Amino acid sequence: MTFSDIFKSSFLENVTSVSLLDMVLALVLAFGIGMFIFLVYKKTYQGIMYSSSFGTTLVALTMITTVVILAVTSNVVLSLGMVGALSIVRFRTAIKEPLDIAFLFWSIADGIVLAAGMIPLAVIGSVLIGMILLAFVNRKSHCNPYILVLSCTDSAAEKSATAFLEKWLQRCVVKSKSAVKGAIELNLEIRLKDDDTDFINALSEMEGVTSAVLVSYNGDYMG
Repeated sequence: MTFSDIFKSSFLENVTSVSLLDMVLALVLAFGIGMFIFLVYKKTYQGIMYSSSFGTTLVALTMITTVVILAVTSNVVLSLGMVGALSIVRFRTAIKEPLDIAFLFWSIADGIVLAAGMIPLAVIGSVLIGMILLAFVNRKSHCNPYILVLSCTDSAAEKSATAFLEKWLQRCVVKSKSAVKGAIELNLEIRLKDDDTDFINALSEMEGVTSAVLVSYNGDYMG
């Protein structure tokens, strides 16, 4: 057997291992589901700065995974080589939002399921996952947390301000406290009894209180 015979038997036969119709159908479905994942990501994003490139990555990742799995399922030898090739890949990009990891795995999983021919599972599963994310991520909390940055001149002003806050707030927890001569600064995690924030005006006018700043807090700004 010559090298030409080996090339023909191992390469040319693999050209028709996956039909053109299967490839086109799988990629079109992967693009459609990837766009659905991108729209759900856009609707549920709650980070500081939205990145459109990450949404595009979700679409591309779904299609790329579909292509890879189509190649792997068509040839056992190729699947072993693909495992070895992908094992040396290292991704260094940091994921800042925990929910982004779920979207990445969602894209990869849909690509795998589509390439395996389980189209109903990919479509129905994606719809259910999208509905669950839209329902839970966009659900508004009845008691939103805030961070109150309070500056006082002395400990007496701190005690009077703390006593004043206990009457207005549902919860007040000290996150950090710094003190220098003639100044005390407190970072407090608070929860309001209602949506009324007028107590900040009265708090800032108390004797010994130099400033009071209220900031909406969702866990992204301070550890």
